Amino acid sequence: MTQREILEIFQKSGALLSGHFRLSSGLHSGKYLQCALVLQYPDLAEQLCGQLACEFKLPGSKINAVVSPAIGGIIVGHEVAKVLGCRALFCEREEGKMKLRRGFEIGRGERVVIVEDVITTGGSVKEIVEIVKGMGGEVEGIGAIVDRSKPSFSDELATLNLPLKSLLRIDIETYSPEECPICKQGIPLEKPGSR
Repeated sequence: MTQREILEIFQKSGALLSGHFRLSSGLHSGKYLQCALVLQYPDLAEQLCGQLACEFKLPGSKINAVVSPAIGGIIVGHEVAKVLGCRALFCEREEGKMKLRRGFEIGRGERVVIVEDVITTGGSVKEIVEIVKGMGGEVEGIGAIVDRSKPSFSDELATLNLPLKSLLRIDIETYSPEECPICKQGIPLEKPGSR
């Protein structure tokens, strides 16, 4: 699928929202991509995540686990792991910090891909990279259905030698709460994210 076709899926699913949104990062935006509205359809989830998984299917390369952040990344992680033929694990926040819980383990030397529905600041992904490395795992790459990140995040991944693969790259303007022009218009703030 092309990026245009993927964007059309988001538009037809009602997943590209307009308004005034507080993102998980704390930033504000006039647009929001609600991946859950696309992923609620198993056929679309399978199609999109299958295409994302193909980015990590390299000859002679075996991925042992896919790790994703809860809640938004769980379906993505599960579908990608299904295609890669490996385990699907997820991290969740406990007292504001990402943790691998529920008995999930990453063995020393296991090759891991980290996937997310939408990457904006990369905060959750960075936390998961540290968790995986802390357990002795090797992060092979990062994947997202939608990449909304700024170039600084891509530069940071490059210094870690981690590739970022995404199906859709989209730039949506974000603002700090103090400088948000939408706040100044008095439009009510919505918080659609998972944090």
